Amino acid sequence: MRTVRLTMAQALVRFLENQYIEVDGVQSRFVRGVFMIPGHGNVVGLGQALTQEAKHLEIYQGKNEQGMAQAAVAFAKQMKRKQIFAVTSSIGPGAANMVTACGTATANNIPVLVLPGDTYACRQPDPVLQQVEHTYNLSVSTNDAFKAVCRYWDRIVRPEQLMSAAISAFRTLTDPANTGAVCLAMPQDVEGEAYDYPASFFAKRVWRLERRPATEAALDEAAEAIKKAKRPMLVCGGGVRYSEAHDEFRAFAEATGIPFGETQAGKSAVAWTHPLNLGGLGVTGGSAANEIAKKADLVIGVGTRYTDFTTSSKWLFKDSCKFVNINVSEFQALKLDAIPVVADAKDALPRLLAKLGGYKAPYTDEPAKAQAKWFKELERLDGVKFEDKDSWRPEINDANAGSARRFAHDLHTELTQTAALGAINAMMDDEDVAVGAAGSLPGDMQRMWRAVGRDTYNMEYGYSTMGYEIAGALGVKLAVGKDHEVYAFCGDGSFNMLHGELITAVQEHKKIVVCLFDNASFGCINNLQVGHGNVTLVTELRSRSKDGGLNGPFMDIDYAGVAAAYGCVSFRARTMEELVQAVDAAKKVKNVPVLIDIKVLPKTMTDGYGSWWRVGDTEVSQRPENVAAYEDHLAHEKDARKY
Repeated sequence: MRTVRLTMAQALVRFLENQYIEVDGVQSRFVRGVFMIPGHGNVVGLGQALTQEAKHLEIYQGKNEQGMAQAAVAFAKQMKRKQIFAVTSSIGPGAANMVTACGTATANNIPVLVLPGDTYACRQPDPVLQQVEHTYNLSVSTNDAFKAVCRYWDRIVRPEQLMSAAISAFRTLTDPANTGAVCLAMPQDVEGEAYDYPASFFAKRVWRLERRPATEAALDEAAEAIKKAKRPMLVCGGGVRYSEAHDEFRAFAEATGIPFGETQAGKSAVAWTHPLNLGGLGVTGGSAANEIAKKADLVIGVGTRYTDFTTSSKWLFKDSCKFVNINVSEFQALKLDAIPVVADAKDALPRLLAKLGGYKAPYTDEPAKAQAKWFKELERLDGVKFEDKDSWRPEINDANAGSARRFAHDLHTELTQTAALGAINAMMDDEDVAVGAAGSLPGDMQRMWRAVGRDTYNMEYGYSTMGYEIAGALGVKLAVGKDHEVYAFCGDGSFNMLHGELITAVQEHKKIVVCLFDNASFGCINNLQVGHGNVTLVTELRSRSKDGGLNGPFMDIDYAGVAAAYGCVSFRARTMEELVQAVDAAKKVKNVPVLIDIKVLPKTMTDGYGSWWRVGDTEVSQRPENVAAYEDHLAHEKDARKY
């Protein structure tokens, strides 16, 4: 057997160089490149290996370990899991920073490979800098924290262990039913230790993304349930996009006349104007999908995890409603006591349609009327103005009204959030990609975003990670290249939490357009706070007043100035005219990131449309508003499904 003597780190890089994936007969490199922040734990061993062994891998310098890992997540999501980035950090806090991004990846079933440096396997210099010592177990390090948020975890304490670890890692990364974050922890001494590796380990290896076929028995059972349905509904989940079953899903809906709602991950699989597309479903959904869902007697979920936002905490669908779930994951397919069709959507949908014998859902014009009603509401949301306070969220008329008026005074703005969002959406090209993640914008966008181009909506809402937006936009830009513009939609809260990869975008001449909606607050959580009977508490960005409370003037931060200092092109918008001018000017910029600092009035986001979200309401309180919220909670909980 021919062998090659390499360090563990060198062997790892050479292995990464030779991994391919095959989808429907087409092969491509599976690992695009590596995001890296060097430090002790990876700069000497893996850093040397990348310099020596990287031939095709693209190397990018991250600015924050979480940020570069979030960029890797967004990249793989936009690539529909057919290509990934690896991400490496030093030991200790550098590694711990990536834990959040691994949660993002695993919650969304997106493959990302993290390679954190680790403490010495030999333990001779312990405790080393940044080592967490546990008296009950000396083998535990910071990297054990990854176990809770990864699909596969391993620590390579001998160089020969790399071979079995790498195979298991890529088995997981290429398994659509069980993918997510993969962590290979690398003790820094082992990275530099050599071994005589079999040359065959470095041969071109092709991982096939197999399309799991549905069994005939499962399809027969599902078909019988659908034929009996009087008010069926489809749910378009992320699995439709990942399996590239866009056409099959649309054809199934058209042939059966079954209307469909979209999850955050499924949005942009089918154009928003399709006559059967009822738009967003659930807590952040609109009236069209939610009204049809409430009366549905059968739901056909395609590639959805049925999060609490999709099901309105299992309250949206009646107890009598039955489910058919098409999903590559058996775990997901069995949710809500469904008839499981454990299969790839692209395979299952045409075969299921063939078994329906020309079935047509017995709707008249109800879906069309629901859609038309929603389109009219979208027009209203596009036109909400500062003076039209009756159209704002209900909280504006109670104890929180003063905050909104104070904000308008302090920040000298008249823009409303829904009008600003609608205007930007209208000005973007059909193939431009929108990226988002947290705050009130995901709700507004699931309801309002009018996606025309396929896969032009990259919303991270499985983990709803604040700070994903800008890093994610960079990752998406690496995926789509120069052919498409990428817009990041984030609030001031997300921007303040994490925006370091904006500097990477400047460094790499990658144009992304950051639309920063500044309402000087954690506006979404403020809505939740006051909407359940509480007073405002540290959810607004206000200066401390003379009485010691955080109820002074709203902070008017010049985010445009911050971005300009980084080297971005920046604009400020406090009126609709300024916003339109800024977006128009941003479209003309080449190879430089753009940030538009948009000051929007609080409480001018969308409200709920016939949905409910279960949160931990207070059973005992001195405030009658809390008691009322708890009573409302009990009333809804009584009508929610139990499993």
